[in-house]
Amino acid sequence: MELMEAISGRHSIRDYKPDPVAREAITRLIDAAIQAPSAISQQPWSFVVIQKQLLLDRISHDAKAHLMSERPVAGLPAHLYERLADANFQLYYHASVLIVISAITRGPWRVEDCALAAENLMLAAHGVGLGCCWIGLAHAWLNTPNGKKTIGIPDAYVPVAPIIVGLPKAPAPAVSRNVAEVRWIG
Repeated sequence: MELMEAISGRHSIRDYKPDPVAREAITRLIDAAIQAPSAISQQPWSFVVIQKQLLLDRISHDAKAHLMSERPVAGLPAHLYERLADANFQLYYHASVLIVISAITRGPWRVEDCALAAENLMLAAHGVGLGCCWIGLAHAWLNTPNGKKTIGIPDAYVPVAPIIVGLPKAPAPAVSRNVAEVRWIG
């Protein structure tokens, strides 16, 4: 797949087949992620791969409960709270894999560095026919002591990018993009 085709063709997938993703494929995605640039080449990332559906269901439940308990503070749109209140809504869309990219060092650009690794991972997933989606709703709970303990990361780490990966049930429809606001100087 040509690079610009991958960039313009990658979309967030929220409907997955129950099929597992091979460990070798996940390893390839992580290998692509660590090729990302990082400030001062610190490479401040760590990866947790969760493939157990029962654990994904449990952390989905816990993350939803956390967001509902933080409702006034979280400031999410009303339709998201309706989804979170639905007992049948699984935060990870029943994808077979959750990869959490966490920052392992302190530094002013650790979040940006991990976000760059996440984009590489998502482009690589699209390039090999896998679907993925950054699950921002999981972020708040993953950053709690209970969330970190549940997924096995040290207290000092900062979860940055919870990304689900799986085999899409169908191709994602194209999403229109706004025209870029550009200011040329010089």
